[in-house]
Amino acid sequence: MSEQYVLDLQEADETQIAVVGGKGAHLGGLSRIEGIRVPGGFCVTTDAFRRIMAAAPSIGDQLDQLDQLDQLSRSTRSAGEGDDRETIRTLSARIRRTIEGIAVPDDLAAAITGALARLGEHTACAVRSSATAEDLPTASFAGQQDTYLNVVGPEAVLQHISRCWASLFTERAVTYRRRNGIDHRTVHMAVVVQQMVFPDASGILFTADPVTGNRKVATVDAGFGLGEALVSGLVNPDVFKVRHGEVVERVIAAKQRAVHALPAGGTREVAVDPQRQEQPALTDAQAVRLVQLGRRIEAHFGRPQDIEWCLADADFRIVQSRPITTLFPIPETGDVLGTGAQENHVYLSVGHQQMMTDPMKPLGISMWQLTAMAPMHEAGGRLFVDATRRLASPASRAALLDVVGRGDPLIRDALETVLGRDDFVPSLPDAAPAGPPAGGASAPAEPDPAIVPELIERSRTSIAALERDIRTKTGPALFDFLLEAFDEHKRGLGDPLNFQAIMAGMEATWWLNDQLQEWLGEKNAADTLTLSAPGNITSEMGLALLDVADVIRPKPEVVEFLRGVEHAGYAENTTFLDELAKLPGGTGARDAIEAYLDRYGMRCVGEIDITRPRWSERPATLVPVILDNVRNFEPGAAERRFEHGRQKAQQKEQDVLSRLRALPDGDRKADEAKRMIDQVRTFIGYREYPKYGIISRYFVYKRALLAEAERLVRAGVLPEKEDVFYLTFQELHDVVRSNQADGRLIQQRKDAFRSYHALTPPRVLTSDGEAVNGAYRRDDAPAGALIGLPVSTGTIEGRARVILDMAEADLEEGDILVTTFTDPSWSPLFVAVAGLVTEVGGQMTHGAVIAREYGLPAVVGVDRATRLIRDGQRIRVHGTDGYVELLP
Repeated sequence: MSEQYVLDLQEADETQIAVVGGKGAHLGGLSRIEGIRVPGGFCVTTDAFRRIMAAAPSIGDQLDQLDQLDQLSRSTRSAGEGDDRETIRTLSARIRRTIEGIAVPDDLAAAITGALARLGEHTACAVRSSATAEDLPTASFAGQQDTYLNVVGPEAVLQHISRCWASLFTERAVTYRRRNGIDHRTVHMAVVVQQMVFPDASGILFTADPVTGNRKVATVDAGFGLGEALVSGLVNPDVFKVRHGEVVERVIAAKQRAVHALPAGGTREVAVDPQRQEQPALTDAQAVRLVQLGRRIEAHFGRPQDIEWCLADADFRIVQSRPITTLFPIPETGDVLGTGAQENHVYLSVGHQQMMTDPMKPLGISMWQLTAMAPMHEAGGRLFVDATRRLASPASRAALLDVVGRGDPLIRDALETVLGRDDFVPSLPDAAPAGPPAGGASAPAEPDPAIVPELIERSRTSIAALERDIRTKTGPALFDFLLEAFDEHKRGLGDPLNFQAIMAGMEATWWLNDQLQEWLGEKNAADTLTLSAPGNITSEMGLALLDVADVIRPKPEVVEFLRGVEHAGYAENTTFLDELAKLPGGTGARDAIEAYLDRYGMRCVGEIDITRPRWSERPATLVPVILDNVRNFEPGAAERRFEHGRQKAQQKEQDVLSRLRALPDGDRKADEAKRMIDQVRTFIGYREYPKYGIISRYFVYKRALLAEAERLVRAGVLPEKEDVFYLTFQELHDVVRSNQADGRLIQQRKDAFRSYHALTPPRVLTSDGEAVNGAYRRDDAPAGALIGLPVSTGTIEGRARVILDMAEADLEEGDILVTTFTDPSWSPLFVAVAGLVTEVGGQMTHGAVIAREYGLPAVVGVDRATRLIRDGQRIRVHGTDGYVELLP
């Protein structure tokens, strides 16, 4: 097949990204849409780029150096940091100089100048980079390569084409590819040469609101002259928001500068006439017409678009369109009204309730959907529940707002924001008479305390039966068995006694906080009353690791060996327990760790995703925490801490009851409070047990599925066992039954999963695509303080440790843990810190419960805490009032 160096723009389309790059393919597609005007031009194809690259063998050596840098960075988990930046800067500059120094071969130059002659040899042109990894649904690469405007004459066009080829290796483009996991050698550069447009106005059209994500609101940014003034930040744009064919909001900026083309080529900044500066660059009618064109383009490409436009001679030209990659996807429901429109929906984030806002792999998503008690929808690798029906009925709406408001005020505020929109949520009659308002003064009924040990025993028996019965199941029979096991899983969770036991502790806590604040003026009194509550499997897990440290502390050879394991990185040390037993005292240390793993090894960070590696699979994950405990604590710390908390709770109880009895009607108030304190102490620990049971079952499911994956690898159906993580449960069932797998689908899923990490899941998401995160409506914190939700009383000042990976913990006594979210697996860190700050969480999420049990002042739901608080900075955590102060 002969090489093709030049392709007319109108001959290109979206299927030819490999030939003309992302920009060229999109422009070709745009030129085929009725009513869309695209300036004429041609593409210099990737064949030309490959020929240029082949002319300089030294580039291959330089790319080898970049590859080696990538591998080194991955092994040390420091990609793009420190010395890497200087090395990338040096290597990328060297590659660019090499490419720009290559003379364009005569036949290639002739093909380009011939295409240019068809436009008009001295036609002013825009010469624009068009890489094959560009304008993709998952990575836009916006601004990563170069564009040159108003280039005049064949010699200048050829020179700027060389510069575009070289711009594939700008420092920013190299870094962007590294962060997105894209191999430098797999990306090639085409170049688009188009007739230059000399516009009166230009700018950007987003067919969905880029800030809120609302797909029904288009945003137009507009300025005078060429769009470079906006892109470079030289001027603030006029902003028009258009909804349903009407401008609903406009902000007209003072545009003091503009960029214009020079007659001989190139561009320059010019001052805008003062009388024009505050005139709009577009009329409302023009903004609406532009959005109509944008909707056509969006429909053609099938997703919201970021469109560059120019207005010349009262007509719009489209010079680029790419997908908006920052929008959070909308869950698919499939329901369509008779008009063809989709019903409105309001979705709540499951991740914000389960303390896992990272994306999940497809197997993890489908397993949670199959075992959850409510239908769940996937979007962006996260799960959401549809709250529309509950919000539509006044009684269920009030109950839902009350429950979510106690857990996370931001979710309540976000829901109230959506409910404030006219007619977005339909109003339905109550299905049943409304019950008494939640949180009233009457104390909730107390269930029989005997149900707690009964429920725990039922769970243990069920898991033992699952482990026994699953051993003989393989192939399709395993999947049939698992579907039955999922039903048993849900039966246990749906047991009314289980719900009673969970709610008993939570309702008693709420009652105590409400009533003791009313009666005694004391905030969050229940926080102290729950210290060292018995039977909490999660808080026991943290204390038990202190006992492991007690075994290891007196064995210097073991401690030194574990330090080596820690520094080597846990991924490479999955067999360290076998080596540990060979050391003096190592057998006892190994036995202590293995006993801990027998009880808690099914846990891990992000444990609701079955695909995440468990502690039993990567036991060295625990090594940094064990070593922190060895360094920071004395022997017997676990027992002392628990007893100290128990005594403190007992003293608080006595204090509260004596103060209540001194009040009018004090005996009744004290008796009710005593009953609720006893209820909290009896039931609050069980709050953590159902999750422990779920994750215990998950580990049994996972081991069985991985055994099937290993069989598929041995049969040559899959290259790696972890590939099954990118299939849903049903898809994996089909692969096991057919012994055939779709490798392309698995790769697409891997690419999508990687892209989902760049998305921030909203607390509330509407079917319009609007991400609503809510706000704290408070004015009781000092200026500059970070506002959150108070979940564990007290005030503490100390060094902030911003930790995003538990395996990288390096804590000292008095440190304050700052992280994105904490699920039960983080509990072992809680024993070593003095306070807690998280971005996600609520009153009854795991981190809050354990913080109270350990007596740690804690504030959760602090937006962007891990970015606003620097690692090592001194902070003051106000756990009673719910804010964090940044100290000098």
